[in-house]
Amino acid sequence: MTRGRPAVWSTILGLPFVLIGVYLFIIAADATSELGLPPLFFGLFIVFVGLYVHYIATPSSPRLRDDEEIIEIRHPTQRVAAAKLGIGIPVLLVTAYLLFFTMVPYVYPTAMLLIGLYFFSTGLYVYWTNTLTTYYVTSNRVIKEFRFLSLIRQEVPLNKVRGVQERKSLTESLVGLGNVRVASGGGRSLEVNMRNMTQSAEFAESIRELM
Repeated sequence: MTRGRPAVWSTILGLPFVLIGVYLFIIAADATSELGLPPLFFGLFIVFVGLYVHYIATPSSPRLRDDEEIIEIRHPTQRVAAAKLGIGIPVLLVTAYLLFFTMVPYVYPTAMLLIGLYFFSTGLYVYWTNTLTTYYVTSNRVIKEFRFLSLIRQEVPLNKVRGVQERKSLTESLVGLGNVRVASGGGRSLEVNMRNMTQSAEFAESIRELM
């Protein structure tokens, strides 16, 4: 089953841009009509990508060897995405207010628009990426799977793991998440970087115990 209902949330997030674009391009029908195309296409892009993500996000279990079993399955949480969207959406609302209901110079809403789009777009990207990512810990391997246009699988055999590292960005620290990086040694090092993990310290310790 698809995690997180990306089609629903993407439609909710993209629909306001579509409505603004339709209003400016069709209903307003004046000198501002061409300004409706960018938000219209941006909103449609969000909706269609969300639908695509929704239908391909169901993870498929990796093929196991005869003596192998899945010990734990993890998914990135959406707290970082929610935090970025939580900043971007209010900034975009303030931008719309400054553009349509005030007479302030355009430099102010333009700056607000760029800031709002940055947080909104990165939050949406993190949301889609996390939805399409699955982490597996088996009795033999640590595996990361990412499925978008094709399946990308990274794995590190437990008997080759030489380091388990924990990291936290500022945003992850604020929302109580962390990253766990599992790497092999040698010149051609293999690694799996698991992002936006809850209880990352406990998860890293559980991998160390399997080494």
